[in-house]
Formats: sequence, C-alpha cells, structure tokens
Amino acid sequence: MLGRVATNPRRAPIETGAVPLYLSEISPAKHRGAINQLFQLTTCLGILIANAINYATEQLHRWGWRLSLGSTFPATLMFLGGLILPETPNSLVEQGKLEEAKKVLIKVRGTPNIDAEFADLVEASDAARAIKHPFRNLLLKKNRPQLVIGALAIPAFQQLTGMNSILFYAPVFFQTLGFGSSAALFSSLITSGALVIAASISMGLVDKFGRRAFILEAGTEMFICMIAVAITLALKFGEGEPLPVGVGWFLVCVLFLFVLAYGRSWGPLGWLVPSEIFPLETRSAGQSMVVCTNLLFTALIAQCFLVSLCHLKYGIFLLFAGLIFIMTAFIYFLLPETKQVPIEEVYLLWKDHWFWKRYVEDHDRYGSDRP
Repeated sequence: MLGRVATNPRRAPIETGAVPLYLSEISPAKHRGAINQLFQLTTCLGILIANAINYATEQLHRWGWRLSLGSTFPATLMFLGGLILPETPNSLVEQGKLEEAKKVLIKVRGTPNIDAEFADLVEASDAARAIKHPFRNLLLKKNRPQLVIGALAIPAFQQLTGMNSILFYAPVFFQTLGFGSSAALFSSLITSGALVIAASISMGLVDKFGRRAFILEAGTEMFICMIAVAITLALKFGEGEPLPVGVGWFLVCVLFLFVLAYGRSWGPLGWLVPSEIFPLETRSAGQSMVVCTNLLFTALIAQCFLVSLCHLKYGIFLLFAGLIFIMTAFIYFLLPETKQVPIEEVYLLWKDHWFWKRYVEDHDRYGSDRP
C-alpha cells in the first residue's frame, strides 16, 4: 500500500498551489520552464527513493514499515529551506516594499540591469491594487482565456489522462511476470523511475521546444498506448485466466512508455502552464482555482473509476484514449506557446490568438466591467 501511495504524482494543495507559482514568479523568462520542472524532478526523485525504501523494508516483517514512515528528515529539510527562501519580487512590490523587491530581483537575475522588468512589475502591481475582488475579476471577459484554460481545462485534463487507470492495472501486469506479493511495490518502483526520467527530459528541453510541443507529442504517444492496452486486454484478458508472460512484458513496456509520456507533459506542465498565464491581479485567485479543480476531478476519478471499470472493462482505456484525443486537440487549437515570454507579458499572447482575441478586443472596446 505504501508503494501505491508513493507512486501517485499528485501533491498536497499547499505544495501544488504555492510552489509552481513561486517558481514562475522568481524565474527569468528564458529558464522559467526548466526551473519549474526542477520542482517536478525533485518530487519524482523523492517518490522514487520512497518506493525503493518501501520495497527494501517490505522484507523486514513486523517492523519494516516503521522505517518507511518514521523518518522526519525530508520534512525537516523542507521546513529549514522554507525559512531562508526570499519573497518573490512580485509579492514584495504588491506589499509596497519597492527597494527590497529591487534588491531581490537583482539577486535572482544576477545583473543590475533590471529596470525594464521592475517597471513591468510595478505597473502590474498598480493594476492589481485596483482590483478589490480578484475572483470576480477572473470571471470578466478579458480573463476568459485564463479562466477556461488555466483554472478549468488543464487541471481537469491532467486527471482525465487515465494515469490512475494505468497505475491501477500495473500490479496485475507484474503479478503475471511472477513478482507475487511484491508486484504492487515493484510496479510503483518502475513507474516512479519512469517519472524521474521523464521529469529530467522535460526540465532539459521544455524551454527549447516549448510547452505545446511536449503536450502534443506526448498526447499522441499516450493515445496510442491506451489503444494498445485496450486491444491487448480485450483479446488476452479472459475470464479469470492469467495473462501470458509475453503479453505481460508487452503491457509493462506500454505502461512504461505511457508514464514516460505523462511525466514529461501533463504531469509537470499541468502545473507549469497555469502558473504562467494569470495576470498579477488574478494570479493567486487563479492558482487557487487550479488546485480546487484538480482536486475535484481527482475525487471524481477516484469515486467513479472502479464503477466504470466494472461496467466498461477494457473499454475504460478506450474512453481515456478518447479523452486524450480531445484534450490534445484542445491544446493544439486553444493554447498559445508561453516559452521564454516574460510572465507579466503573457497576457499579450491572447491579443494575437485567433480565438481568444475576440474576448480581449471586446474588453478593450467596452471596458473592464463588461462580463
């Protein structure tokens, strides 16, 4: 059970809400993706280490589980690290601490030439102070792209990829290969290892190839993997009969490829993209809605998956394949590329987008109070 829990790529609300936002605000535009993905990499690495410990301590009967749960070192390290982290320049400007904000910005950028960026921060902060109800402002037409893409679609799609269905079936595949009672822990070790590899790939290349390219390429791969699993289970997973060993190895390879694709696309980018696209005046409200939507769909998937599995059987994978096709098409048509765009200038992308520009132009024409 410990291994299954550790495999889950979701994180606690405070972590998913605060950390991506903090990293996006403090990072330079050209390295924002890589720095944000470093968070994903270290998280996945921690999951991998936890699963390795779980797998090793499983052999220590009666008291081995205490070793897995008893260490306070990671939490202590996080607490001490949090004490020395500086506030982001955006947050300091919002608090009116302009000189301190300028010092932090110079420190994190490594250059005194920050006047243009600092002026953008001050301008954005002045606009944010004029907003008394950020959640209500998020519903205005000018913020419709961020609301639909960042606060609703992407966090919902992240849970509708079918990642949990793959993790649910993984121990069955490994039991077929003779791992017995250790199948769940071993499958957790393999999938968390795939997530570490995927996060490393994403961190190294996301600022070069962009967010859209990663999601579109990985979405295609995930779609093919889901179709392959559905067809294989439909043909080979009979009434109570174990899978042949060759089929089991094939499904394990498909599982690994799926997790690898998810781990470099929807897994980390599901948090990176929303943290980039909200303007300062709605950024905190928007990020809180991202976490809320993500957890809501997490709960829905958890409650509905087993019932759907009993009724649809292998068809559940075809359902997720269809959802992956829809969400990949959504990204292709509706998400502009945000790589290397300063976070305070991302709003300009909507003005040039073939679909979203109508909302921004309508706001410019009628004013900010038009719903």
